[in-house]
Amino acid sequence: MAIAPRLTESASAVFAVLAEAGSATRPQLASLAGLSKPTVSSAVAELEGFRLAAHSGTASSGTGRSAAVYRLGPAAGAVLAVDLGPALTRVRGCALDGTLLAEATGSRDDAVDVVRDALFSLPGDAPLRSIVVAVGDVTAEEDARPATAKARPVFDAVAVTLPRGVPVHLENNVNCAALAELHEGAAIGRDTFGYLRIGVGIGLGIVVGGRVLRGANGAAGELARLPYPWDDDLDPRHEALEEYIGARSLLRRAAESWQDGEEPCPRTADQLFALAGEGRAAARAVVDRHAVDVGRLAAAVTAVLDPGLIVLGGSTGSDPQLLAGVRAELERLSWPTEVVSSTVGDLGTVVGAARLAVARGVQTVTEAARTRH
Repeated sequence: MAIAPRLTESASAVFAVLAEAGSATRPQLASLAGLSKPTVSSAVAELEGFRLAAHSGTASSGTGRSAAVYRLGPAAGAVLAVDLGPALTRVRGCALDGTLLAEATGSRDDAVDVVRDALFSLPGDAPLRSIVVAVGDVTAEEDARPATAKARPVFDAVAVTLPRGVPVHLENNVNCAALAELHEGAAIGRDTFGYLRIGVGIGLGIVVGGRVLRGANGAAGELARLPYPWDDDLDPRHEALEEYIGARSLLRRAAESWQDGEEPCPRTADQLFALAGEGRAAARAVVDRHAVDVGRLAAAVTAVLDPGLIVLGGSTGSDPQLLAGVRAELERLSWPTEVVSSTVGDLGTVVGAARLAVARGVQTVTEAARTRH
C-alpha cells in the first residue's frame, strides 16, 4: 500500500470535497470547502504535486470566461468492497470519487477467485486505500474477523488474498444495504428509516439522522434474536423467529399446505413467487400469509423505532407482491408508516460496502493532515 502524503489542512479539505463532487472548478471548490480562492489555488497546486488531483478540461462560466476543471489524480487510489453473501460473492473496485473500476461476481465457494479477479482488474498505478468486507454477522469497530464461526471460513480464505498493509473493515451486510438505499435507493431524501431484509435470514438496518445505528455491541437490528415464540405454553428458542420467517421455512410451509394438483410444489422462493404472480391459488395463499408475518415483524420495528419509512429488501422481502399485505397488517397493529420495496435489489450490500470503502479511503488520504503537526 502506498503511504498517503501528509497534506496541509486546506489541501485535505479540498481533496475531500473534490472526491465528493467528482470534478469541480477552483471557484466551486472554494464554495464547497468554505475556503478563500487563494487558499484553494494553493491547495490544488499541492494536490497536483502529489498527483492527488489533475486538470481534466475547462468549463465556461456565465461571463464567458473559462475555468479549469479538476478531478482526482492517479495517486488518489482505489478501494475494494467485498460482499460475502450466503450464495454469491460480489466484489467492486472503485476510485475515491465512487467511479466503478472493477467488478466480479461468483459463487460463495469461489470467493477467493472472485476477489482476485477484481484486484487484478484494478488500475496498476492506483494504490489501494481501503477494503470493506460485508458479512452476515454482528460486527464491531475493532473486529478483525467475523464474530461467529459460520462466517469465518470464507472470510479467512479471502483475507489471505488481500494486499497487506491496507486497512480492512468488517461491516454487517444489512447495514451496507441500508446505506445503499439511503444514498441510491428507495430512501433517498429520508434521513431516518428501517431497512427490513427478509430472505434466507432476517435483519434490520437502522438509519437515524442519516447514519447507520450500530448499537453498543454492533448488534443493532439483529431481529433473529427477538424472543419467539412468545406464548404461555412455549419457550422462546435461539433465533427461532429467523427460522420461522426465513425462506427455508416458507418453502416448508408451502409443501405442507400445497393443494394445487396441476402444479408441482415450488422448490425455491423464486418459483413460489412466480406462481403467485400467475394467480395460482395455493402459491398466492402462502405468499399472502408470508406478507402478514412480515407485516407483524414490521409492526414490532415500528413500535420500537417509529422510523416513518420501512424499506423491504431481501430475496423474498423485496418482492412487490408482499407490499399490500405488509401495509395492511402494519396498519392494523401500529401507527401509519410508509412501506416500500427496495429499488437497489441484490446489489444493495456491495453498493453500500463500496460507498463505505470510499469514505474510509478518503479518510485514509486526508487524516494525515490532522497528525501533521
